[in-house]
Amino acid sequence: MKKALLLLSALSLSAASAQTLSDGSVKIGVLTDLSGVYSEVSGPGSVKAAQMAADDFMKANKAFAGKVSVIGVDHNNKADVASNKTAEMIDRQNVDVIMDLPTSSAALASMEVAKTKKVPVMVVTGGTTAITNDKCNKYTFHYAYDNYMLANGTGTTVTKKGGSSWYIIYPNYAFGQDLNNQMSAAVKENGGKVIASDATPFPNTDFSSYLLKAQTSKPKIFGAMQAGNDLVNVVKQYNEFGLKKQGIGLGIGLLFETDVASLGQDAFAGAVATVPWFWNLDARSRAWAAGFEKAFGKKPSWAQAGVYSATMTYLQAVARAKTDNGDAVVKALEGAKINDFYARNGLIRPQDHRVILDVYTVQVKSKAQSKENGDYFQRLQTIPAAKAFMPLSESKCKI
Repeated sequence: MKKALLLLSALSLSAASAQTLSDGSVKIGVLTDLSGVYSEVSGPGSVKAAQMAADDFMKANKAFAGKVSVIGVDHNNKADVASNKTAEMIDRQNVDVIMDLPTSSAALASMEVAKTKKVPVMVVTGGTTAITNDKCNKYTFHYAYDNYMLANGTGTTVTKKGGSSWYIIYPNYAFGQDLNNQMSAAVKENGGKVIASDATPFPNTDFSSYLLKAQTSKPKIFGAMQAGNDLVNVVKQYNEFGLKKQGIGLGIGLLFETDVASLGQDAFAGAVATVPWFWNLDARSRAWAAGFEKAFGKKPSWAQAGVYSATMTYLQAVARAKTDNGDAVVKALEGAKINDFYARNGLIRPQDHRVILDVYTVQVKSKAQSKENGDYFQRLQTIPAAKAFMPLSESKCKI
């Protein structure tokens, strides 16, 4: 009888252990742009970064060996597609977390669906401040950057350096509208003025009418709030129209290494931007970037590196919670401190789920200034995590 009770107890413990993970595994869904305007920024590279994090986590945590998998899904930069794909990933593919989400409108749509299903979302490449502000929810976390951080760094720096008047163009969807508002506010708060700001179609290839308007209005700074391939087209035409030679500087809202690589750094030389990370920031960054380049064949963008960091942070929360249950993982994430190769002095604010971290205002080097392939950024300043992001006193978030 005693042996039977011991056997029953052992079986019960084994069953309880098996039930800590849904389906006995953790499934990470990278919902991203696999084929469009942001595919170089995130896309397949983000899927690879998430897989690298999963592999590294399983090596370090033998109890999870063979139990973490990654799938990549294309949302086509469309909110309705993102909404449908989120539901499909959770309901049919049993995904436990949604990662990446470039295109803010897609991120907002996905997080609303995931909220109803109590599944965590880690937004890395979507930028609108609404994600952890007025549209925040219990299950959504915002990693890497947001538009307040970009404007706080770039708008402030460029205006104080003499960029006293701006003409801004922005893509006409959630990300661009929010970044225009944030950048305009930063310019004005630092004594500058915005002559005008115009919405552009998204995606778009022809920006000639806006560049002609800039030539006529003669601002100190032509502010381009586009991203990915759209930004590349803007900067290419900015140079073709000779705005730089006419003394009109270039202010960039959101810049990725892949943009510079696509067009060549001399086209961007002198432009100021704010980033959460870059591959040759220091030895730790170089080491991780070397591993990514070996696995993927290209140096990482800071968004792709952010997906690795966010995936690892999520998996470590699963390990602490001893389950992939959404509510338990959320609790394990709230207030967590992060200090990896990517997020320095990182903290997940429990009040709004904004991940704060040190960020960097950088200036794009000319090719002549570059010491090696991919050496694009000169660091101008480090903005401490506590000062880089929207203060809680300004937040409308109610979780």
